[in-house]
Amino acid sequence: MPNRPTLSLVILALSACSPGEPAASAPAVGQASDSGRRETAIFAGGCFWSVEANFEAIPGVVAAVSGFAGGATSRPTYEQVVRGRTGHLEAVQVTYDPSRISYRQLVDRFWLTIDPTDPDGQFCDQGPSYATAVFASPAQRPAAEASRRAAAARLGAARFVTPVRDAARFWPAEVSHQDFARRNPVRYAAYSRFCGRAERLRAVWGGAPA
Repeated sequence: MPNRPTLSLVILALSACSPGEPAASAPAVGQASDSGRRETAIFAGGCFWSVEANFEAIPGVVAAVSGFAGGATSRPTYEQVVRGRTGHLEAVQVTYDPSRISYRQLVDRFWLTIDPTDPDGQFCDQGPSYATAVFASPAQRPAAEASRRAAAARLGAARFVTPVRDAARFWPAEVSHQDFARRNPVRYAAYSRFCGRAERLRAVWGGAPA
């Protein structure tokens, strides 16, 4: 009989990407051999809790901030965005050391953490604000497009719907959303399990999820 989430896990996860009460912050992840150089990249991959957690674990990434990109409203709030009133996507701004990891490597990694065949959201988070995209500057676009072509070739170009979009203004989300997975590991694990992230990523990409 397949494993099913317990009632307590379902209750924890029902609010999906909604933070509830903020918890005490944890120390930031240290970065060794830091060159001091900094560049940024913006990715939308569904609930920003997961996107942020995935990028924070990558060597060379200095910081990942949850927020919003791609809409027209200035200083959008979480409630405005999830109600579809601003046109924004939940997104993460990644600050990285380009001497340790390249922009292309970040984009390559991003595809493996999402389902780029879903046009309506990600996993259990469905709706316009949970759509996926790579927001690329003119300088970043060639690498982003090349990475997209390579990833699409693995899955079939017709199925691959996540676009590369023009760079957009990034607005940080409220403090309660920042570093959520690290500050709330039990609740985040319940949310991730309830949403079936690992199983879906294995189905899309094969093998163990990134």
